Amino acid sequence: CHQADAIGSALTGEDVLVATGTASGKTLCYSLPLLQTLRESPEATALLLFPTKALTQDQSRAFGRLQEATGLNDRLSGVYDGDTSPATRRKLRDHGSVIFSNPDMVHAGIMPHHVRWARFLERLRYLVLDEVHVYSGMFGSNVALMLRRFRRLCEHYGSRPQMVACSATIANPGLLADQLTERKFRLIDEDGSP
Repeated sequence: CHQADAIGSALTGEDVLVATGTASGKTLCYSLPLLQTLRESPEATALLLFPTKALTQDQSRAFGRLQEATGLNDRLSGVYDGDTSPATRRKLRDHGSVIFSNPDMVHAGIMPHHVRWARFLERLRYLVLDEVHVYSGMFGSNVALMLRRFRRLCEHYGSRPQMVACSATIANPGLLADQLTERKFRLIDEDGSP
């Protein structure tokens, strides 16, 4: 039920925060609306942020399988991180539809070179923040400041990406996401997984 609720809310344009248990299928809550958007608007782009490289790689592979299953593997998606080759970085920047990355790469690799990223930023429809519960303390403060700067860049290029965030079950996920992003989320925390 939480997946259906999140997908329905995302498809109506709401910023959505899904806070359910581990392995409850949160990935589909942002992947399916994103794939629907790519089908309807081939020029759309999305940026998905994860706190660790391993998780970024895993989620990119899973999304690639969904792309193939839905016939959307002609949309370029891939990982943009410190291990990505310069050639692949350029290809993702210039032609990518869905980029999997982390806050550090947005800070160091995208924002300082935003003019080169104009095509991607002006078409940005989704900004996904996974594992929001990790963004607390000093790390969370840094991510919050990076997101403010990134949001201003998006506004400069005429986009206002919809946000979908996922979190493990924590005491007050809505407050954390609101403070982290300065946006109001529709909180979905009733876990319907078996």
